[in-house]
Amino acid sequence: MDVNAYMAELGQAARNAAAEMAVASTDQKNRALLATADVLDERRDVLITENQKDLQAAEASGLEPAMVDRLALTSKGIDAMIEGLKQVAALADPVGVINDLKYMPSGIQVGKMRVPLGVIGIVYESRPNVTVEAASLCIKSGNATILRGGSEAIHSNKAIAECIALGLQQANLSETAVQVVATTDRSAVGALITMPEYVDVVVPRGGKGLIERISRDAKVTVIKHLDGICHVYIDDQADLLKAEAIADNAKTHRYGTCNTMETLLVNEQIAGEILPKLARVYIGKNVELRGCAKTCQLIDEAVPAKAEDWVTEYLAPVLAIKVVESMAEAIVHINRYGSHHTDAIVTENYTKSRHFLTAVDSSSVMVNASTRFADGFEYGLGAEIGISTDKIHARGPVGLEGLTSEKYVVLGDGHIRQ
Repeated sequence: MDVNAYMAELGQAARNAAAEMAVASTDQKNRALLATADVLDERRDVLITENQKDLQAAEASGLEPAMVDRLALTSKGIDAMIEGLKQVAALADPVGVINDLKYMPSGIQVGKMRVPLGVIGIVYESRPNVTVEAASLCIKSGNATILRGGSEAIHSNKAIAECIALGLQQANLSETAVQVVATTDRSAVGALITMPEYVDVVVPRGGKGLIERISRDAKVTVIKHLDGICHVYIDDQADLLKAEAIADNAKTHRYGTCNTMETLLVNEQIAGEILPKLARVYIGKNVELRGCAKTCQLIDEAVPAKAEDWVTEYLAPVLAIKVVESMAEAIVHINRYGSHHTDAIVTENYTKSRHFLTAVDSSSVMVNASTRFADGFEYGLGAEIGISTDKIHARGPVGLEGLTSEKYVVLGDGHIRQ
């Protein structure tokens, strides 16, 4: 197969479909989503059978157990995909919404209209459910998409793509609005991210290596985050019961997510009281603690932290802890060592919380809440395409609105410029 020619063919089809999707009605898009949900339900046996092919190949190739687990598609997982489609269908459609419409002195009206981005390329690994999540958000936001899943999920993704195509057909929309790359050739990714004539935006979802490569080589805009080095700072004016619950949840709720706390910062005024309590919680859950000199004095089980611990996304039961003199020191540490993803303060001081919100340069900044809330669903966005730590064009969890842009619209009635 000539991969470049194949990808160009997908790109041209997507570009044509994008023009159709841009003017599709909300009713059409919702019908496509709900019809896809029905087809997934009807084809459960086919989906599971195709997924078994991927699982068998993954186990035979020695894929890590955690990756195999993420690859598995069960009946419960299909239920979740169906529910996700229904939730996206229920969300408000951002396309066509006009904001800030106002009269100018000349008599014209000027506003900003939400419009689709066009063609979105999405590169992801393992989980077949991402195929449905990504497709549903692109359909509802009026975009066409080219999906390149991991080679380990090729049979599952093709089977899901057939369901989506049928759903689009039932809504009288082009089935090429959602295309899954059918080849496992790695050069397909290189082609996808270097076709600005066909692709407007690329969204990578996967490990740091994948995202770094795409960010480096892409010739189109990339929406991404590299690391999730998230912090919780416990202030000297914190409610310690709240602080204990938040610091526990932020680290131990799930270890392998990008919004999990990796570094805990504690004000020295209350460190002697709260750190031993938190240490018992963490050690009881087999979390390895790596701390600064003051931390190691307070926690016998802590091992000295190295310089790289402050810049490491562990994605594991490991936590770096630092005792700081003040909130100002905590903010400096976060902005220097963090990844601009999600950071939180625990304090009862309103003035401090306001300053923290302003001074910390991250896509999500929280007061008295666990970093685990940094999620599209928790933010009321429905499913998310990913989280962006960039400042242009989208920042934070990227939902429907993040998959649109704005254009100025001008309304006149024969007006001419004098």
